[in-house]
Amino acid sequence: MNKLRSSLSMSLDGYVAGPNQSVDDPLGIGGEQLHQWLFPLEAFRESHGAADGEVNASTPVAEAILGGTGATVMGRNMFGGGPGGWGEEPWQGWWGEDPPFHHPVFVLTRHAREPLELQGGTTFHFVTDGIESALEKARAAARGKDVSLGGGANVVQQYLAAGLLDELTISLVPIFLGGGTRLFENLGDPVPELDQVEAIDAPGVTHVRFVKTRKATPIR
Repeated sequence: MNKLRSSLSMSLDGYVAGPNQSVDDPLGIGGEQLHQWLFPLEAFRESHGAADGEVNASTPVAEAILGGTGATVMGRNMFGGGPGGWGEEPWQGWWGEDPPFHHPVFVLTRHAREPLELQGGTTFHFVTDGIESALEKARAAARGKDVSLGGGANVVQQYLAAGLLDELTISLVPIFLGGGTRLFENLGDPVPELDQVEAIDAPGVTHVRFVKTRKATPIR
């Protein structure tokens, strides 16, 4: 079965977004610093229609984030538009007319909405019946490829707590945000177990990849 995998940048004090997130500052105060390792890379710039860029130890990580998946699941906050109903002129998302996904995206929300088809093969589908339903739809749409879990933190927590996340890459950035949104909260009891399988040291960041613990069946 195709895997569900997520990649997030995190500060040394455990935050994946800064404090005081808003429409004008969606990553919170200082949150954009978490992604400075990604923005200069050739792989990132190409996905946004720009030329040139760097190639370094982070390149394979960026390529895995930006490609190789057939569908994405994300929360309402990551899509954009704020809480509540969609209104008469629904928000088109943070991503512009040509989003970087180029595949189906399934947005978790409490408010129904017709699919939003944009340029480049990206269509946003709005799922109101829970995380399992969104994952089932995404896996079907991915046509055998893996599914990316885009976030935000609350959505990743839900999939982690439910034991549905197969792979998690944390890009650890050497900064302190001092507040904001933590990733490893609200995970329930018992806390999900992860095995570290890789660590990559790169300019300005360390990428650590984990997979869901596969416990051996006890011998009877």
